[in-house]
Amino acid sequence: MTAPEASGAGVWHARYVWVTVGAVALIFLAAMQSLAITTVMPVVSADLDGEQLYAVAFAGTLATSVIGMVVAGVWCDRGGVLTPLTTAVVLFVVGLLIAGLAPTMPLLVAGRLVQGLGTGGQTVALYVVVARVYPAPLHGRVFAAFSAAWVVPSLIGPFLAGAVTEFLHWRWVFLGVAVLTVVAFAMVAVRLHGLPLHTEDPARGRIGPRLGCSIAVAVGALGLSLAGELEAWAWAAVVASLVLIGVAARPLLPRGTLIAARALPSVVLMRGLIAGALFGAEIYVPYLLIDHYGFSPTWAGLGLTAAALAWAAAADVQGRFGDRLGNTRITLVGSALLVIALVCAACTALWYLPPAVMIAGWALAGGGMGLMYPRLTVLTLAYSTPQNQGFNSSALSISDAVGSATAIAAMGLTFTALAGTGAGFPAVFAIGILLALAALVPGLRLGHAQEEVRVGR
Repeated sequence: MTAPEASGAGVWHARYVWVTVGAVALIFLAAMQSLAITTVMPVVSADLDGEQLYAVAFAGTLATSVIGMVVAGVWCDRGGVLTPLTTAVVLFVVGLLIAGLAPTMPLLVAGRLVQGLGTGGQTVALYVVVARVYPAPLHGRVFAAFSAAWVVPSLIGPFLAGAVTEFLHWRWVFLGVAVLTVVAFAMVAVRLHGLPLHTEDPARGRIGPRLGCSIAVAVGALGLSLAGELEAWAWAAVVASLVLIGVAARPLLPRGTLIAARALPSVVLMRGLIAGALFGAEIYVPYLLIDHYGFSPTWAGLGLTAAALAWAAAADVQGRFGDRLGNTRITLVGSALLVIALVCAACTALWYLPPAVMIAGWALAGGGMGLMYPRLTVLTLAYSTPQNQGFNSSALSISDAVGSATAIAAMGLTFTALAGTGAGFPAVFAIGILLALAALVPGLRLGHAQEEVRVGR
């Protein structure tokens, strides 16, 4: 079958259907886990007496995901994609099992670290699957299917996680996803065995230096998360961790990323900044609703649903009209919506406004991210060649993870330092505002590749 014929047939044609179904299912379950953990972690940390490790449970997963991304990216660029994907899924499932069975918070965090290795590798490997299995005209449609895979978890994930926690036990939030992931992977693995997934001209070079850098980035992110435990030396540890992250991340990203060079470097940098702004602040939304307003886990999870719906709707608008809007307008509108949402959250926390103000305002954050996030994904593939698809995909995911992990760690330190003063929640959202404003710098330097823009989250 030729590429035009395949693209005309669509991603649900018999040639692609099992790959599409399996990949979408893996995205669905990763989304379910991500949204569920944000909802139930306040209950988990209270049950295991681990409030001190609350932020680490999030940042640690993101930190180790960098290692998984780098290894998977290099592995894919050197040859096939099935073995890296299989390894990543196994690590993801093992991490879920450790966390779901953990009797203490440190052991749960250990499970989350293993889970991060799998999450990072799985993300990059699936991007490369899209690049190698489907012809270019279908890339946008595959990402639209990925976007749809976020819609149902966005609608029911937080509520379902809260209900499972409230009426069964929070452990099933981990264990249930582990079982379903095995089933989803079986669907895609059977079909990938019969497809040509190796590059004709595999990339060369040693994996050692990049692996070492990724481990250093993960150590720096974990050090940042744990700096608060050092008391008098906390800020020295923060500075040392930030320097380590900055130095070690450079070889893992396109040249010029840290100075917002035009085109791909700015795409990658912007992804990290907006991810840090949203995902760093988002974990404190259900926390605030439970802590200050007495919401149950079930209803606190619903506080994130409006943002998820707005994300899906905005992603659809971007997919249909992204070319007309253009990268500059998407950046300005998306950043404005994200800033307004964070301002609403900060004001709610500061002046004890009705929780509806924050919930409604947070929907704007989802709208802003729905415009910006998918655009950056397709721009990355559009700027890539078969020899660097793995590197560029991993760079985008690394920026996402490092930005989120650093923001979560910084917010966690600030929140802990201000505990008992009433300023913790407002300060966390203020940090998010600064990151969202900073994203305007690379956002106005994205450039244009030959992108298809029918994409999703």
